[in-house]
Amino acid sequence: MKTDQVLSVLEKHEGDRGGLIAVLEDVQAKYGYLPAEVLKIVAEETGRSLVDIYGVATFYRSLSLRPRGKHLCSVCTGTACHVRGAPVIAGEFERQLETAVGATTEDKEFTLETVNCLGACALGPIVVVDGHYFSNVNSSRVKQIIKKTHAGLDEAEIKADRRVYLHTVSCSRCNHSLMDPNHKIDGSPAIRVTVSFERKHGWLRLSSLYGSFAVESEYPIRTDEIVDVFCPHCHAELKSAPACPLCNAPMVSMIVRAGGIVQICSRRGCKGHMLDLNGGGV
Repeated sequence: MKTDQVLSVLEKHEGDRGGLIAVLEDVQAKYGYLPAEVLKIVAEETGRSLVDIYGVATFYRSLSLRPRGKHLCSVCTGTACHVRGAPVIAGEFERQLETAVGATTEDKEFTLETVNCLGACALGPIVVVDGHYFSNVNSSRVKQIIKKTHAGLDEAEIKADRRVYLHTVSCSRCNHSLMDPNHKIDGSPAIRVTVSFERKHGWLRLSSLYGSFAVESEYPIRTDEIVDVFCPHCHAELKSAPACPLCNAPMVSMIVRAGGIVQICSRRGCKGHMLDLNGGGV
Protein backbone atom coordinates (compact mmCIF):
# COMPACT_ATOMS: atom_id res chain seq x y z
CA MET A 1 0.00 0.00 0.00
CA LYS A 2 1.41 3.39 -1.02
CA THR A 3 1.60 6.28 1.44
CA ASP A 4 -1.11 8.24 -0.39
CA GLN A 5 -3.43 5.25 -0.12
CA VAL A 6 -2.88 5.12 3.64
CA LEU A 7 -3.55 8.85 3.86
CA SER A 8 -6.79 8.34 1.95
CA VAL A 9 -7.91 5.73 4.48
CA LEU A 10 -7.02 8.05 7.36
CA GLU A 11 -8.92 10.94 5.78
CA LYS A 12 -11.98 8.76 5.27
CA HIS A 13 -12.20 8.04 9.01
CA GLU A 14 -11.11 11.43 10.34
CA GLY A 15 -13.28 12.42 13.29
CA ASP A 16 -14.90 8.99 13.63
CA ARG A 17 -15.30 7.50 17.08
CA GLY A 18 -13.16 4.43 17.21
CA GLY A 19 -11.49 5.72 14.05
CA LEU A 20 -8.27 3.78 14.59
CA ILE A 21 -10.12 0.46 14.56
CA ALA A 22 -11.91 1.43 11.34
CA VAL A 23 -8.58 2.43 9.75
CA LEU A 24 -6.98 -0.88 10.65
CA GLU A 25 -10.02 -2.76 9.34
CA ASP A 26 -9.76 -0.93 6.00
CA VAL A 27 -6.05 -1.66 5.75
CA GLN A 28 -6.63 -5.33 6.50
CA ALA A 29 -9.44 -5.48 3.94
CA LYS A 30 -6.90 -4.49 1.27
CA TYR A 31 -3.99 -6.64 2.41
CA GLY A 32 -5.59 -9.47 4.33
CA TYR A 33 -3.42 -8.48 7.30
CA LEU A 34 -1.69 -5.44 8.85
CA PRO A 35 1.79 -4.87 7.38
CA ALA A 36 4.32 -3.40 9.82
CA GLU A 37 5.31 -0.61 7.42
CA VAL A 38 1.69 0.55 7.14
CA LEU A 39 1.26 0.63 10.92
CA LYS A 40 4.32 2.89 11.10
CA ILE A 41 2.71 5.28 8.60
CA VAL A 42 -0.53 5.30 10.61
CA ALA A 43 1.45 6.12 13.76
CA GLU A 44 3.35 8.96 12.06
CA GLU A 45 0.27 10.53 10.46
CA THR A 46 -2.02 10.28 13.49
CA GLY A 47 0.55 11.12 16.16
CA ARG A 48 -0.36 7.96 18.02
CA SER A 49 2.18 5.78 19.72
CA LEU A 50 3.18 2.75 17.66
CA VAL A 51 2.86 0.75 20.87
CA ASP A 52 -0.78 1.85 21.21
CA ILE A 53 -1.50 0.92 17.59
CA TYR A 54 0.02 -2.52 18.06
CA GLY A 55 -2.03 -2.82 21.25
CA VAL A 56 -5.25 -2.33 19.31
CA ALA A 57 -4.09 -4.60 16.47
CA THR A 58 -3.34 -7.45 18.88
CA PHE A 59 -6.36 -6.93 21.15
CA TYR A 60 -9.02 -7.55 18.49
CA ARG A 61 -9.03 -11.10 17.18
CA SER A 62 -10.43 -9.97 13.84
CA LEU A 63 -7.18 -8.10 13.16
CA SER A 64 -4.03 -9.95 12.19
CA LEU A 65 -0.36 -8.90 12.03
CA ARG A 66 0.48 -11.88 9.84
CA PRO A 67 -0.82 -12.92 6.41
CA ARG A 68 -3.72 -15.31 6.66
CA GLY A 69 -4.39 -18.29 4.47
CA LYS A 70 -7.00 -18.50 1.76
CA HIS A 71 -9.34 -20.17 4.27
CA LEU A 72 -9.79 -19.20 7.93
CA CYS A 73 -10.71 -22.11 10.20
CA SER A 74 -11.87 -21.26 13.74
CA VAL A 75 -12.42 -23.91 16.40
CA CYS A 76 -14.52 -22.75 19.34
CA THR A 77 -12.94 -23.58 22.68
CA GLY A 78 -15.50 -21.82 24.88
CA THR A 79 -16.68 -23.67 27.97
CA ALA A 80 -19.58 -25.53 26.32
CA CYS A 81 -17.45 -26.63 23.36
CA HIS A 82 -14.41 -27.37 25.53
CA VAL A 83 -16.22 -29.91 27.69
CA ARG A 84 -17.57 -31.59 24.54
CA GLY A 85 -14.13 -32.22 23.12
CA ALA A 86 -13.03 -29.03 21.36
CA PRO A 87 -9.33 -29.46 22.28
CA VAL A 88 -9.35 -32.88 20.59
CA ILE A 89 -10.96 -31.36 17.49
CA ALA A 90 -8.38 -28.57 17.38
CA GLY A 91 -5.64 -31.17 17.69
CA GLU A 92 -7.09 -33.16 14.80
CA PHE A 93 -7.12 -30.03 12.61
CA GLU A 94 -3.46 -29.49 13.53
CA ARG A 95 -2.68 -33.06 12.49
CA GLN A 96 -4.68 -32.98 9.25
CA LEU A 97 -3.41 -29.55 8.19
CA GLU A 98 0.12 -30.14 9.50
CA THR A 99 0.20 -26.78 11.22
CA ALA A 100 -0.28 -25.37 14.72
CA VAL A 101 -3.12 -23.30 16.12
CA GLY A 102 -2.37 -19.66 15.33
CA ALA A 103 -0.34 -20.56 12.23
CA THR A 104 -0.89 -20.84 8.48
CA THR A 105 -0.19 -23.91 6.37
CA GLU A 106 2.88 -23.85 4.14
CA ASP A 107 0.73 -23.73 1.00
CA LYS A 108 -1.09 -20.64 2.40
CA GLU A 109 -4.43 -22.43 2.07
CA PHE A 110 -5.51 -22.55 5.75
CA THR A 111 -5.05 -20.43 8.83
CA LEU A 112 -6.05 -22.31 11.98
CA GLU A 113 -7.17 -20.53 15.13
CA THR A 114 -9.20 -21.09 18.29
CA VAL A 115 -11.81 -18.63 19.59
CA ASN A 116 -13.34 -18.26 23.03
CA CYS A 117 -17.00 -18.36 21.99
CA LEU A 118 -19.01 -18.16 18.78
CA GLY A 119 -22.39 -17.75 20.44
CA ALA A 120 -23.89 -21.06 19.34
CA CYS A 121 -23.26 -23.04 22.52
CA ALA A 122 -26.30 -25.29 22.08
CA LEU A 123 -24.82 -26.61 18.83
CA GLY A 124 -21.27 -27.20 20.08
CA PRO A 125 -18.64 -28.22 19.41
CA ILE A 126 -18.61 -25.54 16.71
CA VAL A 127 -16.14 -25.05 13.88
CA VAL A 128 -16.38 -22.08 11.49
CA VAL A 129 -14.62 -22.09 8.14
CA ASP A 130 -14.90 -18.94 6.00
CA GLY A 131 -18.09 -17.99 7.84
CA HIS A 132 -19.72 -21.41 7.43
CA TYR A 133 -20.80 -22.95 10.74
CA PHE A 134 -20.35 -26.69 11.37
CA SER A 135 -22.19 -27.92 14.46
CA ASN A 136 -21.72 -30.95 16.72
CA VAL A 137 -18.30 -31.57 15.22
CA ASN A 138 -16.23 -34.57 16.27
CA SER A 139 -12.69 -35.49 15.27
CA SER A 140 -13.89 -37.89 12.57
CA ARG A 141 -15.54 -34.98 10.69
CA VAL A 142 -12.40 -32.86 10.49
CA LYS A 143 -11.12 -34.47 7.29
CA GLN A 144 -14.55 -34.06 5.69
CA ILE A 145 -14.71 -30.35 6.61
CA ILE A 146 -11.29 -29.75 5.08
CA LYS A 147 -12.31 -31.63 1.94
CA LYS A 148 -15.53 -29.60 1.63
CA THR A 149 -13.56 -26.38 2.03
CA HIS A 150 -11.20 -27.32 -0.79
CA ALA A 151 -14.20 -28.20 -2.98
CA GLY A 152 -15.89 -24.83 -2.28
CA LEU A 153 -18.27 -24.30 0.64
CA ASP A 154 -20.40 -21.78 -1.25
CA GLU A 155 -21.21 -24.39 -3.89
CA ALA A 156 -23.28 -26.49 -1.48
CA GLU A 157 -26.88 -26.97 -2.51
CA ILE A 158 -29.07 -25.23 0.06
CA LYS A 159 -31.77 -27.87 0.31
CA ALA A 160 -29.25 -30.71 0.63
CA ASP A 161 -26.93 -28.92 3.04
CA ARG A 162 -27.47 -30.09 6.62
CA ARG A 163 -25.93 -26.85 7.91
CA VAL A 164 -28.88 -24.87 6.50
CA TYR A 165 -32.36 -24.74 7.94
CA LEU A 166 -35.34 -22.41 8.13
CA HIS A 167 -35.89 -20.01 11.00
CA THR A 168 -38.77 -17.61 11.60
CA VAL A 169 -37.74 -14.40 13.32
CA SER A 170 -39.29 -11.33 14.94
CA CYS A 171 -38.15 -7.93 16.19
CA SER A 172 -36.22 -8.07 19.46
CA ARG A 173 -37.95 -4.85 20.59
CA CYS A 174 -41.65 -5.09 19.57
CA ASN A 175 -41.77 -8.86 18.89
CA HIS A 176 -43.52 -8.23 15.55
CA SER A 177 -42.77 -10.84 12.89
CA LEU A 178 -40.11 -9.83 10.38
CA MET A 179 -41.18 -12.48 7.88
CA ASP A 180 -42.42 -11.49 4.41
CA PRO A 181 -44.62 -14.35 3.13
CA ASN A 182 -45.23 -12.52 -0.17
CA HIS A 183 -41.55 -12.42 -1.10
CA LYS A 184 -39.42 -15.56 -1.21
CA ILE A 185 -35.66 -16.08 -1.25
CA ASP A 186 -34.25 -19.61 -1.58
CA GLY A 187 -37.85 -20.77 -1.98
CA SER A 188 -38.87 -19.67 1.54
CA PRO A 189 -40.42 -16.46 3.01
CA ALA A 190 -37.77 -13.75 3.28
CA ILE A 191 -36.85 -11.71 6.35
CA ARG A 192 -37.67 -8.04 5.74
CA VAL A 193 -35.95 -5.16 7.55
CA THR A 194 -35.07 -1.57 6.71
CA VAL A 195 -31.49 -0.34 6.43
CA SER A 196 -29.70 2.98 6.44
CA PHE A 197 -26.28 3.74 4.92
CA GLU A 198 -24.60 6.55 3.02
CA ARG A 199 -27.69 8.78 3.41
CA LYS A 200 -29.85 6.08 1.84
CA HIS A 201 -32.81 4.44 3.57
CA GLY A 202 -34.63 1.46 2.10
CA TRP A 203 -35.72 -2.15 2.45
CA LEU A 204 -33.50 -5.20 2.75
CA ARG A 205 -34.59 -8.82 2.47
CA LEU A 206 -32.57 -11.74 3.77
CA SER A 207 -32.87 -15.47 3.29
CA SER A 208 -34.56 -17.15 6.25
CA LEU A 209 -32.41 -20.24 5.74
CA TYR A 210 -29.71 -20.19 8.40
CA GLY A 211 -26.45 -20.76 6.55
CA SER A 212 -27.56 -19.03 3.35
CA PHE A 213 -26.20 -15.54 2.62
CA ALA A 214 -28.65 -14.59 -0.13
CA VAL A 215 -29.80 -10.97 0.17
CA GLU A 216 -31.81 -8.46 -1.86
CA SER A 217 -31.87 -4.71 -1.26
CA GLU A 218 -33.62 -1.62 -2.55
CA TYR A 219 -30.27 0.09 -3.11
CA PRO A 220 -26.95 -1.52 -4.05
CA ILE A 221 -24.73 -2.00 -1.01
CA ARG A 222 -21.01 -2.20 -1.67
CA THR A 223 -18.95 -4.96 -0.12
CA ASP A 224 -17.55 -4.03 3.32
CA GLU A 225 -20.24 -1.35 3.86
CA ILE A 226 -21.63 -1.44 7.41
CA VAL A 227 -25.38 -0.75 7.51
CA ASP A 228 -27.74 0.23 10.31
CA VAL A 229 -30.66 -2.20 10.48
CA PHE A 230 -34.14 -1.34 11.81
CA CYS A 231 -37.45 -3.04 12.45
CA PRO A 232 -39.93 -1.95 9.72
CA HIS A 233 -42.74 -1.90 12.32
CA CYS A 234 -41.47 -0.13 15.46
CA HIS A 235 -38.37 1.34 13.76
CA ALA A 236 -36.09 0.25 16.59
CA GLU A 237 -32.49 -0.42 15.65
CA LEU A 238 -31.77 -4.15 15.74
CA LYS A 239 -28.27 -3.87 17.19
CA SER A 240 -26.75 -6.17 19.79
CA ALA A 241 -23.80 -5.58 22.07
CA PRO A 242 -21.33 -8.29 20.98
CA ALA A 243 -19.25 -7.44 17.92
CA CYS A 244 -18.88 -9.79 14.97
CA PRO A 245 -16.28 -12.47 15.83
CA LEU A 246 -14.97 -12.35 12.26
CA CYS A 247 -14.68 -8.62 11.46
CA ASN A 248 -15.63 -6.75 14.67
CA ALA A 249 -18.56 -4.90 13.05
CA PRO A 250 -21.84 -4.50 15.03
CA MET A 251 -24.15 -7.50 15.02
CA VAL A 252 -27.87 -7.42 14.15
CA SER A 253 -30.07 -9.33 16.59
CA MET A 254 -33.47 -10.95 15.97
CA ILE A 255 -35.64 -13.31 18.00
CA VAL A 256 -36.14 -16.86 16.73
CA ARG A 257 -39.85 -17.53 17.19
CA ALA A 258 -39.25 -21.17 18.14
CA GLY A 259 -37.00 -19.96 20.96
CA GLY A 260 -33.59 -18.31 20.95
CA ILE A 261 -31.86 -15.50 19.09
CA VAL A 262 -30.02 -15.19 15.79
CA GLN A 263 -27.38 -12.56 15.06
CA ILE A 264 -25.90 -11.54 11.73
CA CYS A 265 -23.04 -9.21 10.90
CA SER A 266 -23.99 -5.71 9.69
CA ARG A 267 -21.05 -5.60 7.26
CA ARG A 268 -21.99 -6.41 3.65
CA GLY A 269 -20.16 -9.50 2.53
CA CYS A 270 -19.14 -10.74 5.98
CA LYS A 271 -20.45 -14.20 6.81
CA GLY A 272 -20.33 -13.78 10.57
CA HIS A 273 -23.50 -15.06 12.24
CA MET A 274 -24.44 -16.60 15.56
CA LEU A 275 -27.31 -18.76 16.74
CA ASP A 276 -28.40 -19.49 20.30
CA LEU A 277 -31.41 -21.80 20.36
CA ASN A 278 -31.53 -21.63 24.16
CA GLY A 279 -32.35 -17.95 24.00
CA GLY A 280 -29.57 -16.96 26.38
CA GLY A 281 -26.90 -14.33 25.87
CA VAL A 282 -23.92 -14.84 23.58
